[in-house]
Amino acid sequence: MLELCPKCSKRCGMEHRIVRGDECMICSGILWRIQDVADEIAGRLKGYEFKRFSVGSRVRGSLKALESYIEEVSEYRSLKHEFNRALSKALAERVGAIPHKDAEVVVVYDLEDLSFEITITPLYVYGRYKKRVRGISQTRWLCGYCEGKGCERCGWTGKKYPTSVEELIGEAMKEFFEAEGYVLHGSGREDVDARMLGSGRPFIMEIRNPKRRYVDLKELERFVNERTGGRVVVSDLKFAKPKDVEFLKSAGFRKVYRAKVVFDREVSYEELSEAVKELSNRTIEQRTPLRVLHRRADLVRKRRTYDIDILLHRGKVAVLRIEADSGLYIKELVSGDEGRTKPSLSEILGVGARVEKLDVVEVKGGL
Repeated sequence: MLELCPKCSKRCGMEHRIVRGDECMICSGILWRIQDVADEIAGRLKGYEFKRFSVGSRVRGSLKALESYIEEVSEYRSLKHEFNRALSKALAERVGAIPHKDAEVVVVYDLEDLSFEITITPLYVYGRYKKRVRGISQTRWLCGYCEGKGCERCGWTGKKYPTSVEELIGEAMKEFFEAEGYVLHGSGREDVDARMLGSGRPFIMEIRNPKRRYVDLKELERFVNERTGGRVVVSDLKFAKPKDVEFLKSAGFRKVYRAKVVFDREVSYEELSEAVKELSNRTIEQRTPLRVLHRRADLVRKRRTYDIDILLHRGKVAVLRIEADSGLYIKELVSGDEGRTKPSLSEILGVGARVEKLDVVEVKGGL
């Protein structure tokens, strides 16, 4: 005969004997201690801003086996259902938030060992960043020799470059939101030695385990820009959703570049003008550049150029404005990369050419 407490006996159609809550074969008294459980969870959530939460629970082990048996021989509403409903009501009264499927806090209670886990859902902030100086990577770049452990080559920092766009913005946002961590999701990336100018590159910063959520984004913008010291500047901040990350990373917005090109010999304006005309508005076949082959698959990609304009020309030097598909390597479009990019400016002119300085001046698109 089953030994059930009054709360559980109401849900069981089998023969049973009424016992105290702590002797119940199903709930072990947890339904009688809902208020204490709610108090404990509310205590753990102290200091966190949130308006919506959800409660879930796990049934496993001997409890799962017992419930499965009862469900087979009678109409039975599970302990999970009763527990989740009761805890949601009790927790709402304590934290001043509402149960909601779009939760900012998720509580999962283990009904077998009476433990619980709390997950604070990440916060997503969209914006655009400008990188005003060269020599800064977009994301943290670990030292290739020690793989982040620290060695003589990297000055025991564990990093190839001292800082990154991700760290400059992320550390400021981490402090502002009183968070534990962050990850930058960008719409493409510029080279370490390239600046990102114009209106900036679209990005989303994923803020992990934030205590603050409801903030003035103009205040956040000022805070971040003060902390970055002018090396990186953010603008157009707004809250985003997880699905926006996938869109941003896969959208493939067109880019506009400004490149200072140096040739191995002097070229005439007429030569350059004809070469630029031939290179504009056409499909480029580009095999993975040699300089990134150690970290990218060796593939041939097809990308398109659009308008290419000559901004300045003087003997061996030219400044070009190049509009192209996302993912086209501009340095190799100029140099040819030992024949891996076809056609290239170098190939068309019949003279060696290289990009000495490169800036991204526009990213066309965003949220």
